[in-house]
Amino acid sequence: MNTPLSAPDDFDPVIGQPQQLDDGLRRVVADNASPMTYRGTNTYLVGEGDVAVIDPGPSSETHLQALLGALKPKERISHIFVTHSHTDHSPLAKPLSQVTGAPVLAFGDSKSGRSDTMNDLAAQGLAGGGEGVDEGFAPDIMLVDGESVHHGDWALTALHTPGHFGNHLSFAMRDMVFCGDLVMGWASSLVSPPDGDLTAFMASCRKLATRDWRVFHAGHGAPIEDPEARLNWLIEHRLGREAQILAALENSPATAEALARQIYTETPPALIPAATRNVFAHLIDLHIHKRVSAAPQLSAEAVFALV
Repeated sequence: MNTPLSAPDDFDPVIGQPQQLDDGLRRVVADNASPMTYRGTNTYLVGEGDVAVIDPGPSSETHLQALLGALKPKERISHIFVTHSHTDHSPLAKPLSQVTGAPVLAFGDSKSGRSDTMNDLAAQGLAGGGEGVDEGFAPDIMLVDGESVHHGDWALTALHTPGHFGNHLSFAMRDMVFCGDLVMGWASSLVSPPDGDLTAFMASCRKLATRDWRVFHAGHGAPIEDPEARLNWLIEHRLGREAQILAALENSPATAEALARQIYTETPPALIPAATRNVFAHLIDLHIHKRVSAAPQLSAEAVFALV
């Protein structure tokens, strides 16, 4: 998910039809296009013979049949990997597992990977915004950061990359990364507390930037052909927003909503709540780094001031 950054690109896949992207790599786009999911969720089929599925997608019988129909003669789905448990990525995992017998592999359930700060905010009643959470999601096999799964002609290494979601994994294969919703080429990822965590998001982007990857395959949209440039843009974009927030706080203490109205001056009123969540994500990060205070305590309604 997603705030569009520029005019729409020419990414226009045939929904439900497999497309060969690389050696041992096919993509099938789900039938769930929306402003949040762009053309639909990208499901990836890795390998030949015994095939791994990455991000089975939303609850959709049409997409289930499209994935089964994408298999070549004598192929079977042996593993189902999930980057994170938003409702456009994980709900089809269980039905696909029931049909194929393949286990579901992920970092953990929908509360896994949250920081103590985010757990505290959730306990106060702060709910996620924007994308639905697959509350009942539970993998058969939990993966840890750096763990590799080898099978047949493929191998995937799990990289814990929280930020968009606490249980978010990316999967490395050769010189490419399946980066879920952490990095996308057509939009900047939603970071909405308590599921989204800007401190973790920045760390995850910098983590991926430590290696020279050839291509990123995202959860939505076209392949990202220059991963280094995209990561650098995302980091600088967030640092620029942080600078705007700090500059606004130099005038006087303010709430996240008041700051959003000061900064997002051209944003339609209906989108101010989303802008407020984005500002709040930055304020939590600044509070963690002791650059702002929150009164009476850290919350979505707190008054923030420079330290």
